[in-house]
Amino acid sequence: MHHIQKVPRIRLTAMGFAGLLLSMFSGIAAAAESPAVYGVPFDFILFAATLLGVALFHKYTLQVALTGLAIITLYKLGFTGFKTGDGFSGLLTHLAHEWVILTNLLGLLVGFALLSNHFEKSHLPQVLPRFLPDDWKGCFALLVMIFVLSGFLDNIAAALIGGTIAATVFSRKVHIGYLAAIVAASNAGGAGSVVGDTTTTMMWLDGVSPLDVLPAYVAAAAALIVFGIPAAIQQQRYSPIVKNEGQHAPVDWSRLGIVAFILIVAVITNVTVNLRFNHLSDAFPFIGAAVWVAILVCVPVRKPQWDLVPEAFKGSIFLLSLVLCASLMPVEKLPAASWQSAFGLGFISSVFDNIPLTALALKQGGYDWGVLAYAVGFGGSMIWFGSSAGVALSNMYPEARSVGLWLRHGWHIPIAYVIGFFVMLAFVGWEPHERHKPAPGSAVSVPAVQPAAVSKP
Repeated sequence: MHHIQKVPRIRLTAMGFAGLLLSMFSGIAAAAESPAVYGVPFDFILFAATLLGVALFHKYTLQVALTGLAIITLYKLGFTGFKTGDGFSGLLTHLAHEWVILTNLLGLLVGFALLSNHFEKSHLPQVLPRFLPDDWKGCFALLVMIFVLSGFLDNIAAALIGGTIAATVFSRKVHIGYLAAIVAASNAGGAGSVVGDTTTTMMWLDGVSPLDVLPAYVAAAAALIVFGIPAAIQQQRYSPIVKNEGQHAPVDWSRLGIVAFILIVAVITNVTVNLRFNHLSDAFPFIGAAVWVAILVCVPVRKPQWDLVPEAFKGSIFLLSLVLCASLMPVEKLPAASWQSAFGLGFISSVFDNIPLTALALKQGGYDWGVLAYAVGFGGSMIWFGSSAGVALSNMYPEARSVGLWLRHGWHIPIAYVIGFFVMLAFVGWEPHERHKPAPGSAVSVPAVQPAAVSKP
């Protein structure tokens, strides 16, 4: 009887959200000549409604995301077309361009779920508590560890490793505010490194010097202190570190070797493909494929826990749906480059994929790349689905899939973002760079990375 009552509720939730979007969709038909509301393109309104649905119906995030994607796609087919053309041919061309990014992300998210399980089964997390202080400083030290790891690992891997350690040292009772801090630490740690985050790697490949991104660590370090201490105190009060000095299984060094091997393969593939075979990087998902090749090569040594794949796949489809929605938005023009617009992009990146935002900023030029790297890299930490690291960690901790709880208990993240941003402006300043690549079709050669006059707010 309970099952019979539950099904209609789920259906009504999905139907209610779909009906809301469809009513908005049909309302634009009468104004097809000008598909905008108060100057805001209707595409953005549909995307905002999808994000609102994710926030309100966090138990049905996959259904909401897929519904939003379907309705946005139908709207683009019926009214505006795509950046790659009109109709189904434009849609297919768009998907042909996006499939590499989406497949890479799918391979990383699902592959790193198996990687984190290898790490957990190595029993190293059970040994770590003896090296951490048994008060809030131990909780903070773990965040610092994640921050450092993310500087040379992918931030998804750093967040999952941190989440795996937290599950052990806190007896699987991890505060949502601390989960938000784990994501923030992984995003902050990758902000100043060209191999620590996809957005900074994009800048590097586009000609930005790694030294121009490095100052982002000034803001990231300040932010780590601001959000790390309150989050550590939250976790210590909720569930203190378990100082397990008793017996535990010996460390499985073979599994640790597998973790290191997979990460090294991912980093080497990323650097090699993007530096030596950049012309092929948009043709095949090399990084995601390399991770899975590494996983399969290691099967004779230690078998992964394959039953984790279906749930990780399901959680990954949710993120890919939002990323694809974001790629359909008409973001052809950003505000004029300034520290104010960079500051705003940080908040936008909490709900909008930071990859297209970074690509547009690189085409536009005029940004301080260190400031931009911090803004779009760390800004996604403010909401759980604002970054790949957040979505990956929510696969491990489903209770984190609530925007309300994330904002309520992770209140220190947006405060840390603001403080870190202005600390960077105060100590480093705003040093914009002109476009370092010629505009398409231009015969003029533009010198690489030309710093403009230094200005501060």
